[in-house]
Amino acid sequence: MNAAGRQAGPVEDYVAALTAALHGPARPKARMIEEIRDGLEDTVAAYAGEGMPRERAARHAVREFGTPNELVPSCQRELTLAQARHTARAVTLTAPFLITCWYMVSSADHGQDWLVPRMAQLLAVHLAGIAAAAALLAAAALAATGTLARWLPTPHRLPHTVAWAGTTASVAMGIATLTLAIASLLATNWPLIALAGSLAAASHAVVAASARACRRCARLPLHEPAVSRLHG
Repeated sequence: MNAAGRQAGPVEDYVAALTAALHGPARPKARMIEEIRDGLEDTVAAYAGEGMPRERAARHAVREFGTPNELVPSCQRELTLAQARHTARAVTLTAPFLITCWYMVSSADHGQDWLVPRMAQLLAVHLAGIAAAAALLAAAALAATGTLARWLPTPHRLPHTVAWAGTTASVAMGIATLTLAIASLLATNWPLIALAGSLAAASHAVVAASARACRRCARLPLHEPAVSRLHG
């Protein structure tokens, strides 16, 4: 039955409460909620098949699942790890753009009319270094929550680490965007610098939003589940 055809009742009230309490990436969260709803519906169907009235069967199934407050911690941990992977992936994919931006600018043919101050060039080196370090850390986080998680426990502080690595990378991208915008006003080869600035701005927007969501998830109370389902 689709969402429009579902009637209000104990199961939908339970699912709505759980949906409001959980935070994380949209697709993993939707998949988790749908799995829980399907489990509840299967339990209701089983009780109804034994002759129990459906309304009573629904209430019984909800009681059997436990309260949303009991289920939220373990579910939230999975979503927090999923958000950490989302942020780590965003950093891993976008940080190279920042490095490429600075490489494009620094390797351009600068004539005597190149007016970007030496300070901006030094800043470029530091920002590229920050982006590279964040990308390496993000790649390690992806490994720790992916293949390696089958054999090694996921570090408890990993979501916090990824959140602040993403925040640091997004700040570096924001500074890069501002610096490149100023440089494009001072240099004659401004189209190249403007392009690099646009790439840095787009990278900043992607990483900043994901890092913000990761910080929010990392602050939520967690409970270590017996099995983690969200490593994709």
